[in-house]
Amino acid sequence: MGRFGNQAAHFLGALNFAKRLNRTLALPPWRSYAPQGNVPYTEWFQLEPVQSYHKSLPMEDFLSQLAPQKWPPGRRTGYCYSPTNPESHDCEMKNGNPFGPFWTDLGVNFDSSEFSQLGYDVDDPSTLKIWQERYPPDKHPVLAFKGAPATFPVLRHHRHLQRYVLWSDKMNRIVEDYITKEMKAAPFIGVHMRIGVDWESACEHAIGQPSFMESGQCLEDRQGAKVTQELCLPSTKQAAKQISAAVKRTGHTSVYIATDAHPDFTQLQAALGSKVKLYHLNPDEPPVDLAMLGRAAHFIGNCVSSFSAFVKRERDALGKTSEFWGLPYHGDKKKMEL
Repeated sequence: MGRFGNQAAHFLGALNFAKRLNRTLALPPWRSYAPQGNVPYTEWFQLEPVQSYHKSLPMEDFLSQLAPQKWPPGRRTGYCYSPTNPESHDCEMKNGNPFGPFWTDLGVNFDSSEFSQLGYDVDDPSTLKIWQERYPPDKHPVLAFKGAPATFPVLRHHRHLQRYVLWSDKMNRIVEDYITKEMKAAPFIGVHMRIGVDWESACEHAIGQPSFMESGQCLEDRQGAKVTQELCLPSTKQAAKQISAAVKRTGHTSVYIATDAHPDFTQLQAALGSKVKLYHLNPDEPPVDLAMLGRAAHFIGNCVSSFSAFVKRERDALGKTSEFWGLPYHGDKKKMEL
């Protein structure tokens, strides 16, 4: 399940899975690692856009309105690829964090397990046929998975589904208020900087790899390219250089920075000079940062990060410019293929 960026990546795959199987999608709540736990899908995103693509409803509505007849207690099967423990013959749907707290917060317990031993690439006709034949809706009315029926990172041909994931009125109000009151409605450059200790460790393993996490979003069309230190964990000097170039190119001197740690921007501010003003909200809800970065006039993100990948997909859908640390910017607005 992971952090929000990973959850959002899995959501696109699950949306495609439901569409291909022609199954109604019960929109799962987002799992927040802040005190609130489960966050209903509609608290952060609009319902109507995703419904325009495929039949769906919030998980909470499914459990209260449909589950009493379609999925009552005593008939709740959990689906997984194979047993977690070969000796248990059980998917152990609620074993571990976040799986246990996720289902507990929804008030769901499971009565049996089903092991599919099938992949989730239902874009492949043969795989789709097996799913349809093995799990017909009349015998398997609800498919509840321990993990998302999707791959990570997001498959290239699923990225376009981001266009149906639009921010809720609540989220739009939060970012509009901040932009208006704190930034005086000035156009700004949005920046995502992963600088946490856990990210430093991840980058140590990533450097030199042809593919790592979401790196395909910037390396898949670069033959022989590999993850570099500059691409995964840029230095303050490099970050200042790229931000300065973007400021000069766009004329925008306001820079909003989203990061995963409590930052000290003293060195970065000194390198950028007094004409550039840095903003950092440090919200309790990470999606606020994402919504802010989507509003930026230009975006600089981390190619390896699923958090940056969310922003890039949103901006691609809107035809907005983006670039990545450690890679040259060519000034093209790459729009998603319809």
